[in-house]
Amino acid sequence: MAEPATDTILVLNGPNLNMLGTREPEKYGHVTLADVEKLCRETAASFGIKADCRQSNREGELIDFIHEAHGRKTKGIIINAGGYSHGSIALHDALLAAQIPTVEVQVTNIHARESFRHHSYTARAALASLCGFGIEGYRLAIQGLAAKLGTRPKA
Repeated sequence: MAEPATDTILVLNGPNLNMLGTREPEKYGHVTLADVEKLCRETAASFGIKADCRQSNREGELIDFIHEAHGRKTKGIIINAGGYSHGSIALHDALLAAQIPTVEVQVTNIHARESFRHHSYTARAALASLCGFGIEGYRLAIQGLAAKLGTRPKA
């Protein structure tokens, strides 16, 4: 018999997101990855869920995190794969293989940017995709994922 899912969601951030706050602030703002992780932990906690926040600039490590989440029966994944969103079939395949409800987040509106950013492989493997809301997209993604999972806010 399979173990019940943990009360944890995985929040994955890909390449260059560790540079939030200094990288192109006119596009990404001045908030840092630490600010994003705090927002995610607080939002998840309001639903009685733990947010396991991780970042890597390496595609293989992101895939390993997804595989680990599958093994741990993690409830859901929020992913901002950064530049890998637009070119990584391997991340797409890992998300499909894990069979974990996933929401993709993009800080900027990828459809209003360069044409090579208009397509997202990670979005194709997700139940939903949010772009253009800045870091608020993470809060919205967690709220939406919690609703899909049938988890209500704690009083």
